[in-house]
Amino acid sequence: MDRVPTGTLDATAARTSLAALPLRAPGRLDGYSRDCSGGACVFGQPWLDTDGDGCDQRSQVLARDLADVQRKPGRCGVQSGTLDDPYTGSRVTGVSKIQIDHVVPLAEMWRSGAAAWPPEQRVQAANDLRNLVAVSGKINQSKGDKTPDEWMPPNASYACSYGRIYVTVKAAYGLSVAPAERSALEHALTTCG
Repeated sequence: MDRVPTGTLDATAARTSLAALPLRAPGRLDGYSRDCSGGACVFGQPWLDTDGDGCDQRSQVLARDLADVQRKPGRCGVQSGTLDDPYTGSRVTGVSKIQIDHVVPLAEMWRSGAAAWPPEQRVQAANDLRNLVAVSGKINQSKGDKTPDEWMPPNASYACSYGRIYVTVKAAYGLSVAPAERSALEHALTTCG
C-alpha cells in the first residue's frame, strides 16, 4: 500500500532528507496546548480552510482518502464514504469512526522546533495536507502523540509510506529528530522498494 498525500518525498529523497535533519533531544512541552477554550491552542483552531477554497482541511482529507464519498447537500462536508485504513489494513465505513491523524504529531512538532515559530506558521503546519491522513479513530487514539520509535502502524506494509510522510513534514519545516526517532525512520525507509 503506497497511499501518500501529494507532495510526499519519494524514498530516495526521504532518506537524503532524513540524514540532513538536525539531531537533537526533544524539547519540553512547556506552553503547548491543543485546548482552544480561551484561545490557548498554540496551533490555532482545528481544521481551518487554509487554502481559501471553502472546504476545511478535515473535509478535504476525507474527500481525498475515502472511496464512494457522499457530500452533505450544498456543502463540502463529507457525510459518508469508505476508508481502507492505511494504518491497520482494515476497511472502515461510517465517517464518525474515522479521524484525521497528524502523522507528525503536533506535540512532536512543538518539541522539535515549532515552539519557536510565529503563530501563523504553526497554523499552516497543523493544516498541511501532506501531514494529514484519514485513519480509524481507534488506531489514531492508540497512536496519540507518539513518534516512530514509540509507535508504527500495525500494518507493516505501510511503514515505507509512513516514514516518507513523516520525513517530508519534518524536512519541510526544518524540524529536528531525536536519535531513536531517526533510527526508527531509517528502518521504516528500508522497507521501501
